[in-house]
Amino acid sequence: MLRSMTGYGRSQKILNGRDILVEIRSVNHRYYEYSSRIPRAYAYIDDKLKALLKSGISRGKVEVSVTINNIEGRDTEIGINKGVAEGYVKALRSIAGELGLEDDLSLSKLIKLPDVFTIQKTPDNEEEIWSDVSEVASEALERFVAMRITEGEKLRSDVLEKADNILAMVEKVEELSPRTVENYRNRLYQKLKEVLEDKNIDEQRIVTEAAVFSEKIAVDEETVRLRSHIGQLRAMLSSEETVGRKLDFIVQEMNREVNTIGSKAQDLDVTKIVVDAKAEIEKIREQIQNIE
Repeated sequence: MLRSMTGYGRSQKILNGRDILVEIRSVNHRYYEYSSRIPRAYAYIDDKLKALLKSGISRGKVEVSVTINNIEGRDTEIGINKGVAEGYVKALRSIAGELGLEDDLSLSKLIKLPDVFTIQKTPDNEEEIWSDVSEVASEALERFVAMRITEGEKLRSDVLEKADNILAMVEKVEELSPRTVENYRNRLYQKLKEVLEDKNIDEQRIVTEAAVFSEKIAVDEETVRLRSHIGQLRAMLSSEETVGRKLDFIVQEMNREVNTIGSKAQDLDVTKIVVDAKAEIEKIREQIQNIE
């Protein structure tokens, strides 16, 4: 199925206490080029993420953005600094005894004192984090590919329409070709006759030479090959394989045949058709640059 190289996919989920957002976007590129924006603390997932995206993308300049936010308290561990707490209790009761104050020390008052609690970040479970990110990234990739397919179908319709236009032009050239060859033969015959009228040369020889030279402007072979290229173009556009590079080659060959027809053209109508055909081929060339 034809795919565009332009695409966008996004997915966001809360998994295991983490809010994970993955966004994938791409533009056309000759090869698969990957870049990412991932929080430094999670840099270890980058290679795996690159491989995951490569499984669904063969060409294009791809940029992926990953955001991971821990739900408040999910990544922290609170402990008691027992030594500090005991020190506070001992000191406060010592002062209370010396000053004759009431000993009203309670837990609620103790925990308000500095450094009684310790707060530590819990170590990452790298396998769990990758599992969660890959789940979100896979969903984003599915949406990304779906958009590429949708855009690819639009490109396919446009290219087929232009291929039909070129085929109609080929038919017109084939219709005009016999007339063009005959007109050229007659003009060449008259010219040869004028140049050689004082010479003792067989007139049949002049006719034969005129015919030989006039056949050199015939474009039958070029139109046959051009029809073949258009047929191959159609087949590729219906292929399930990645065909972007192959399409580029076929369009080059189409352009080559049209250029040859243009160089042989001895007719103004054919020349105009060649100009129009080259314009359509150029539009196709621009469009297939964005096909995966």
